[in-house]
Amino acid sequence: MTAWRALRPGPIGTGPLDRVRAPVPVPAAGELLVRVRACGVCRTDLHVAEGDLPVHRPGVIPGHEVVGEVVAAGPGVRAEPGQRVGIAWLRHTCGQCRYCLRGAENLCPRSRYTGWDADGGYAEFAVAPADYAHPLPAGYSDAELAPLLCAGIIGYRALRRAALPDGGRLGIYGFGGSAHLAAQVALARGAEVHVMTRDPAARELALALGAASAQGAADPPPVALDAAILFAPVGDLVLPALAALDRGGVLSIAGIHLSDIPALNYQRHLFQEREIRSVTANTRADAREFLAFAGAHRLDVTVHPYPLGAADRALSDLAHGKFAGAAVLVPDTP
Repeated sequence: MTAWRALRPGPIGTGPLDRVRAPVPVPAAGELLVRVRACGVCRTDLHVAEGDLPVHRPGVIPGHEVVGEVVAAGPGVRAEPGQRVGIAWLRHTCGQCRYCLRGAENLCPRSRYTGWDADGGYAEFAVAPADYAHPLPAGYSDAELAPLLCAGIIGYRALRRAALPDGGRLGIYGFGGSAHLAAQVALARGAEVHVMTRDPAARELALALGAASAQGAADPPPVALDAAILFAPVGDLVLPALAALDRGGVLSIAGIHLSDIPALNYQRHLFQEREIRSVTANTRADAREFLAFAGAHRLDVTVHPYPLGAADRALSDLAHGKFAGAAVLVPDTP
């Protein structure tokens, strides 16, 4: 099969991904083999390729927003060939540690992740544990479903962590694949959404989706915020986001990687019970809840398809902010 491997992690301009021919994986006990019908291009893939995240599997195949068609199942798994399933970031937890037992499997010290600890979806085929594969809502194309499997799920968890009150004012910093989905969830729940992003096209998209305002990345919103989510991996934006919070407001930081945060001023950024909360992966319950929400509320998923053979270009375009919404790899045209 055709696949892309991160053989030389480093800046995207150095070409860290290599297109290779690899054997089609064989599903082990408890696993599914799927033919990849679409795979989202996530900023976490960029962090894996550029080495911002430490190498867990040398030469890993990135990609963890995988929409696949079941081809075969390993021992102990019942699955219908042709069934459409989703493979997301979280692919294993121990089920026995105190975090797993209290329903916080995203904090499991022995957790493993698709496209980091195991090969992912920048390929024609992929395998995944059946217990971590997700049924997918109807009414979406393969390309539209792919970003839901990480951008959507992690945005949903970030929104939960932000503790936005009913009808509250939400600020969103950065407006890419995850943010444009989280904004729609918040809007569907009656929130007033304000977007801060450097990209003029992203500001236009935010307003088209129903945001009350859209301005520059570090600009103050027109109102005090009850909650905010930082999607851009830019530590400098923590300060204006905290300063924009009303008393008791919460800033949720959604990324797996963030550049250094400058020094905070206690009175300006934290006093009056303002809070900072990080977001670590997601639980399978988060995934189920969000995908059920997507099934009940039609989300407008802005996608930019790239053929699998252009995965390196898609990742570079993501790094350079060349599109608003989400890039998705689709099978090469024969």
